[in-house]
Amino acid sequence: MGVGLRRHRLRPGTSARGGHTIGAMTDSTRGIHHTAVLTSDLDGLVRTFTAFGFTLSPRSRHLLGARPGQAPVLGCTANRCALFGDSYIELLGIVDEHAPDPWHTREMAKEYEGFRMLNLETDDAEATARRLADAGLGTTGVLDLEREVDTEEGRRTVRARAVHLDPGSTPEGYVGVAQHRTRHYVHQPRHLTHRNGARGLGGVLLVADDAEFDAITRRYALILRTAARQEGPMAVFDAGAARLRVLRASDAGEVLPGEPAPAPSYFAAMTIVVDDLRGARRLVEDNGTATLSTREGFLVSARDAYGAGLLFAAA
Repeated sequence: MGVGLRRHRLRPGTSARGGHTIGAMTDSTRGIHHTAVLTSDLDGLVRTFTAFGFTLSPRSRHLLGARPGQAPVLGCTANRCALFGDSYIELLGIVDEHAPDPWHTREMAKEYEGFRMLNLETDDAEATARRLADAGLGTTGVLDLEREVDTEEGRRTVRARAVHLDPGSTPEGYVGVAQHRTRHYVHQPRHLTHRNGARGLGGVLLVADDAEFDAITRRYALILRTAARQEGPMAVFDAGAARLRVLRASDAGEVLPGEPAPAPSYFAAMTIVVDDLRGARRLVEDNGTATLSTREGFLVSARDAYGAGLLFAAA
């Protein structure tokens, strides 16, 4: 997971470890590691995504480090995940109001719940943190995460590292870069087959307040080290096998008619690629959720998916 931190602004070119970074490093920041839907009703969110045809991993509590180098502690969140072998959708729930909150998830939920987080993937979190700071982006430095999961060989510990951008500079939501340290415990083959035929995340669509559009697109160009291309009203970044699409708020009604706008800038939808669009749509509708046709497939409204628009497209 890549949950949040307090909305304070770090000085550009520094990290939460303090001080200036040393020389630029090369890292392999690339496609989507995971997206996250935040809720205070994890059981309800699980029922909804199960009805959409997703296979979900068992519930797992998070152990989170508050600062770089600090040992993780049991936090207030747990998750279940729709896993695809490379990326995944995290269903992230606040499950214990009295537990520590080292990544300040409760503060995030108080703003609003829904599609709140995007984590890109890296092979080297330390190098990524240095590169982002050298590019003038405030970060937390590298934080550690653990969680216990069931495997066919018994209980094992998932370990990951994450670098979060200063959320004061990311009005669309909480953005980070994450590194698997035990990928095989996350993407277990037994969890990768979905009734809706889902194969993976094809992209993320974010809506940018018109006044923030240029700054947001410049930031993702720095993070992904690639220029955007224009695709209709959207700026599009290729992120590995996925696409990150940035849409001006003034154009959102044409692309996402009638969809809620929880903030001036926000993560609006994620694209799920499936084997059989007709079969996936029939499953969703037979389980009681209306859909809307799109150019690439169909949309499940954020109103029906706990604040996360789901765009289904052919694999």
